[in-house]
Amino acid sequence: MNVIIIEDEKPAARRLARLLSEQQIEVSTMLHSVDESIEWFQNNPHPDLIFLDIQLSDGLSFEIFDVVEVKSAIIFTTAYD
Repeated sequence: MNVIIIEDEKPAARRLARLLSEQQIEVSTMLHSVDESIEWFQNNPHPDLIFLDIQLSDGLSFEIFDVVEVKSAIIFTTAYD
């Protein structure tokens, strides 16, 4: 399974990756911003699953969907209220 994490807080992203690794799920990519994610999706095959924070350093992650048609399952992992 190809899994990526989109999370601007690097310690939180690393912790999530460790938790997934304990379940034998390896994370192939960690992205940290809307802009970085858009560029990545435009240049890479879409993963099977995305763990996605809502509030990123440069905007809301929903902005990614305004530019790119994401064809992956998404699990929102956020403290955003």
